[in-house]
Amino acid sequence: MDTPLTPVPFRAPGSDGSGRQGYPPAPEPLPVPVMDNHTHLDFPDALVQVEVAAAMDAAESVGVQGAVQVGCDLESSRFTVRAVELDRRLLGAVAIHPNDAPHYAARGELEGALTEIESLASHPRIRAIGETGLDFFRTEGEGLAHQRYSFRRHIDIAKRLDLTLQIHDRDAHDDVVQVLREEGAPERVVFHCFSGDQALARTCNNEGWYMSFAGTVTFKNAANLRAALAIADPARILVETDAPFLTPHPFRGRPNASYLIPYTVRSMAELTGSELSELCSRIAENSLRAYGSWN
Repeated sequence: MDTPLTPVPFRAPGSDGSGRQGYPPAPEPLPVPVMDNHTHLDFPDALVQVEVAAAMDAAESVGVQGAVQVGCDLESSRFTVRAVELDRRLLGAVAIHPNDAPHYAARGELEGALTEIESLASHPRIRAIGETGLDFFRTEGEGLAHQRYSFRRHIDIAKRLDLTLQIHDRDAHDDVVQVLREEGAPERVVFHCFSGDQALARTCNNEGWYMSFAGTVTFKNAANLRAALAIADPARILVETDAPFLTPHPFRGRPNASYLIPYTVRSMAELTGSELSELCSRIAENSLRAYGSWN
């Protein structure tokens, strides 16, 4: 049975025998509502499964008025369509994750999967194709050819359906940029969980691509991300959780959720010397330009 998401730890630390702690406490609400650009509501934390409506209620209570629910395979993409129909605070993205593409290809199912992704993407509240891209950390050898093929196919779908493209880029910055330029990037491109340095930030500035910063920008070892944020075009900045992963400092290692976005936004404001309300307004405006209205 699903357990409602409340902005307090679900259980006492280690109560499941894992030694892990539950969800962190709720932050102070943001002065201007923003959107979580990337979350996975179908991924249960090790401690608890969360209901969609309860998750969004908790987010809305602290100034996170909407989110983009993201599919990574056929099952999660089908879930995404159901979720956006269930809760109007959600928009959706559907795709075959780059690390899953080789597995579909090995079973002879990649073409069929891509066909279904395009069909799911026709839903009016699916506003992005993603997450797709390249991952040189978890995939190697022959699998990379399937990743590249799948990436190119996703770019084509996004362009033909006039949808935003959400990029997964892990240890593959130059190659992702190269493929985008070879294929011709869609009108709207988002680097989900931006992981690049100032060089990639400059490329995004020049190309007009969005950079979505996650809790990783608050990590002590993420000086490269903070340097990139410092020079990122304010008109191209988004924020996300990638929940239930990448929980911002000081709660790194605990499960993440959309209601924790204010911790990351406040850190971004401090890092950029921005007034918090102005940064929130900018993020909200950028989110609407990237995905359209949530209404």
